[in-house]
Amino acid sequence: MSETKYSMVKNWIKSRVLDGTFEPNQKISSESELMKQFNVSRHTVRLALGDLVNEGLLYKEQGSGTFVSDRLSKPQPITQFNKKNIAIVVTYISDYIFPSIIRGAERVLSKEGYQVSLFSTNNDHDNEKRILETIIEQQFDGAIIEPTKSAIANPNINYYLNLEALNIPYVMINAYYDELEPISVTVNDEKGGLQTEHLIKSGHKNILGFFKTDDMQGMKRMKGFIKAHREYNLPINPKNIITYTTSEKNTKPVEHLNDILTSSSDRPTGIICYNDELAMKLLDVIRQNNLQVPYDISIVGFDNSFLSEVSEVKLTSIEHPKTDLGIMAAKMILNLVQNGRNLKQKDENSESYVFEPELIVRYSTKKIVSDKDEKIV
Repeated sequence: MSETKYSMVKNWIKSRVLDGTFEPNQKISSESELMKQFNVSRHTVRLALGDLVNEGLLYKEQGSGTFVSDRLSKPQPITQFNKKNIAIVVTYISDYIFPSIIRGAERVLSKEGYQVSLFSTNNDHDNEKRILETIIEQQFDGAIIEPTKSAIANPNINYYLNLEALNIPYVMINAYYDELEPISVTVNDEKGGLQTEHLIKSGHKNILGFFKTDDMQGMKRMKGFIKAHREYNLPINPKNIITYTTSEKNTKPVEHLNDILTSSSDRPTGIICYNDELAMKLLDVIRQNNLQVPYDISIVGFDNSFLSEVSEVKLTSIEHPKTDLGIMAAKMILNLVQNGRNLKQKDENSESYVFEPELIVRYSTKKIVSDKDEKIV
C-alpha cells in the first residue's frame, strides 16, 4: 500500500466533512467507488475509512455503508482541546507587529479563563485550510483570524461557512473576506492616504508608491495613494505605482527601486511604502545608491512598528493600533462566545470596528520649499 495514496483518500474525505460538503448522516461513496475514483486497492480505502471512523468523523452501519458523523454539530465532552479554547490565527506569529496584536488579545482572553492556541498561515491558503480543519475538528469555542491573501479569491470559504453552520464564532482582524461580511476589527487603510498627503503638502510631486496587492490592506492603501493625488490635482505617473505579492516581497520592490535609482534621470523625491518592513528594505537600497534620507529622498512607512525607531533615520509612519486591535478583537469574540450569538444576527455589541489612522511624523521626510531652499520638517 502506498502511504501517499492512503493519505490522499483520507484527506479528500476528511476535508469534505470539515468544510461541510459532506453533511451529517450523509452516506459517502462506497468502497468500490472510492477504489475507482483514486485508483487504489480496497485495503487502502478500508484503512482510510477506518481511521476516520476512529477519529469520530465517520460511522459505519452494517449492510448500509459509511456515513458522516454528526458529532461536530453536537456538544462534546470537555477535553483538553475544547475547554474554553480560542484560536488566534495570523499570517505570522513572531514577526513585525503580530506579537503586539497577539499579546493584546491573549491578555483579555486569559483573564477570562480561556486557553489560547496560536496558529500561523504564513499567508498561505493550504496552511489556512489545515488550521481551519483543526479548529472545526477540535471544536474550538471561537477564533480570531487574520485572513490569508484577503484581496484574492479564497479557496477555503466553505470552511468559514461551516464554522457558521456549527456556530463557532470568528472575528477577522486587519482585513476580511468581503463575500462573508464577517465581524471584523481593522484599520481604515484607505485613509492611509495621509502618507501621500503629507508628501504632497511638503512639496513633493514625483512620488513612488509600493503596495502589496494580494492583501486587502495593500489594495486600500494604494487607493488612498491615488485619491490623495486626485484631491490635490497632482497627476500620477503610472510607472510610479509598483505592486507586488507576498512571494515577491523580498525581491521585486528592492529590484524595482534599484533600477529606478540607477537608470532614471527623473529621480523620485518621495516614496510611500506598504509598511515599515518594506521601508527598511528600501532604505538599504537608497544607501547603496549613495543617497540620503531625507535629503535626497523622503520615505514614509505604515504601522508605526518598532522598526520605525530602530533605524538611524527615524521613520515617518502611519500608526497601527496593534495591542488595542488585539484587545478589541478579544472582547468581540468573548461577546459572541459567552452570549451564544448567531453570526448572522449581529447586534450593537458585535458590530465591526474600524480604527482611524494617524500620521506620526519623524525625520524621514523633507519639505521641499523650492529648488534652492529646503528645510527639514
